[in-house]
Amino acid sequence: MAFILSIDQGTTGSTVSLVDENGMIVSSSSEDFEQIYPKPGWVEHNPRVIWKTVENCTREVLEKSHIKPSEIKGIGITNQRETVVVWDRKTHDPVYNAIVWQCRRTTEFCKKLTKYKRTIQNKTGLVVDPYFSASKIRWILDHDKNIKKRASQGELAAGTIDCFLIWKLTGGVSHATDVSNASRTQLMNIETGKWDKELLKIFGVPEILLPEIVASSGVIGFTKGLSFLPDGIPVSGVAGDQQAALFGQACYEVGEAKCTYGTGSFLLMNTGTKRVKSKSGLLTTVAWKLKGQKNLTYALEGSVFICGASVQWLRDNLNLFERSEDIEKLAFEVADSGGVEFVPALTGLGAPYWNPEARGLICGITRGTNKSHIARATLEAIALQNAEVLVAMQKDLGKKLKKLKVDGGASQNNLLMQIQSDYLNTSIFRPSNVETTSLGAAYLAGLGVGLWKDLAEIKKVWKVDRGFEPHMSVRDRTARFDKWKKAVERVLV
Repeated sequence: MAFILSIDQGTTGSTVSLVDENGMIVSSSSEDFEQIYPKPGWVEHNPRVIWKTVENCTREVLEKSHIKPSEIKGIGITNQRETVVVWDRKTHDPVYNAIVWQCRRTTEFCKKLTKYKRTIQNKTGLVVDPYFSASKIRWILDHDKNIKKRASQGELAAGTIDCFLIWKLTGGVSHATDVSNASRTQLMNIETGKWDKELLKIFGVPEILLPEIVASSGVIGFTKGLSFLPDGIPVSGVAGDQQAALFGQACYEVGEAKCTYGTGSFLLMNTGTKRVKSKSGLLTTVAWKLKGQKNLTYALEGSVFICGASVQWLRDNLNLFERSEDIEKLAFEVADSGGVEFVPALTGLGAPYWNPEARGLICGITRGTNKSHIARATLEAIALQNAEVLVAMQKDLGKKLKKLKVDGGASQNNLLMQIQSDYLNTSIFRPSNVETTSLGAAYLAGLGVGLWKDLAEIKKVWKVDRGFEPHMSVRDRTARFDKWKKAVERVLV
């Protein structure tokens, strides 16, 4: 039997899975790590700790499965996107903590780029926002004069988390990132698939820092010098987490879409080799490039910064329940939110507003409000944010989406999925295995080493667990959106 080792390095933890040649996860191991908040709106991770969680999970998954490392034919990596690390090429040690995609510290810097707004959007498909990687790299360089000097002398390397993991896995031999992750940095031209000289100049990032841009599927490097894996295992598949989920959901045809419910919420639609420019506040991004393909595959994307994180906030900060999954039972105790609105702009608002300074709001509270109403309002907020993104997506495409595939932890919440179907007025399908991010990385890696010969083979593996159909009237849906929009207006600054 042949296996793919899939590394899913997320915002709050790392998961390592073993996927067999039938495309099934046979074993997995997860480990959370600390979120670092040095100042309000700032978010960091310790890259050494991230690497340690990957090592620990790999050891554990091999021990649990009793699989020999020689049976691993390839390694796939998927990662929290936009989060960046700068490290020493000789010691492999980071020179500063990883700055996380949620971090808003570069808001003021991004405001100064207004005159380059059109250039950046035309070349990258992205809006000017602290969300993306380039301004974060610039901040690390400006933070310390010595770092800036060493960077210009070629002593340092920089990249997104996938790039850092590839470096560590290959003993520093491979400094590479795939097109999907590179497309999120604001430094790659998404027409050419290469680092763009003008963008590098705008953000003040020396190209010598950056990795080689490679295809999402195909051998990038080989394991070397690790205590937990033998030398010579190919790293053969890489994609940012949302692109990996799109791939894992078998959305290979133009117009197919998925929504991943994680820390944030992300709607992606495959637009094929055509780059669709959004007029509605969405992003145009690279979905993937497969081995041997000439053209890039593109996607339209709507990013909601706070999704599952709002449930974690209710659990950890307000202590409304012990486990995240308990929110469904709590929300089921009431028929609606009782007029309560929760706008979870805890780290600003993403698509379609792109307002980094917006802050969270709970309103409509009365003497009769209880924690069940707040729980229900939270689930409704998650669904409403996604519905706004989908409306914008349909506007850009000029046609209605017939179905949406869902995945991620919160997709297991049946109440949320029904609310989502009602608000979207769209059929929703949840696969039998919702860990599609890990599966997407595995499928890309398997294609890269020939474990699966083509996309048709992979598509046969995808199976539906449950579908949800909309039952809400147009009148009720319109009224609900009107209330939501009034609440959102109150947080926009």
